[in-house]
Amino acid sequence: MPGMHMTMWHDMFALGLPIAEKILRPILVYLFLIVGLRLAGKRELAQLNPFDLVVLLTLSNTVQNAIIGDDNTVTGGVIGATTLLLVNYVLVRVVSRHEKLERFVEGEPDVLIVNGTIQTDCLDKEAISLVELEAAAHKQGFASLDEIDRAVLDPSGSIAFFGKKPTPDTTRHEEIMQRLDQMAAQLAALKA
Repeated sequence: MPGMHMTMWHDMFALGLPIAEKILRPILVYLFLIVGLRLAGKRELAQLNPFDLVVLLTLSNTVQNAIIGDDNTVTGGVIGATTLLLVNYVLVRVVSRHEKLERFVEGEPDVLIVNGTIQTDCLDKEAISLVELEAAAHKQGFASLDEIDRAVLDPSGSIAFFGKKPTPDTTRHEEIMQRLDQMAAQLAALKA
């Protein structure tokens, strides 16, 4: 019985791979996934359709053995997870402090609608259909794409929409200016 407990503890915590390999594997897979997701396009990050979701969910299973190797120990899992968390922590802080590096890693925003005109080449490049674009506009309170003056796909994968209609403040300002002009004309007429 005592030997069984020792074997259980050994199986749970004794590493099957060298520590350096347990650290290097997650780093390499992390960097590969960053580059792969960057090349896959911005839509993979936020504008998911069912196909994209399936790919992202199966990615972790696909690269699991590359990260942990043949080691199924708790110690190996903790080392791999800690390495991923530390690499992400350091990389996010380094990238966010260097604008050129951030643009290189995250990419540039894409303008999907300019002056009310849909940029079909940008939609094709990012594999976004008109239906998906319209659905994203509806989520932000627009009834149709006809109401959109400008739409920008951010590097994070979110789409920002800017309407054609003037804002309520702009409309109010214009109404006040028209009334002031009318009052000035009436005042000038009274003086004459």
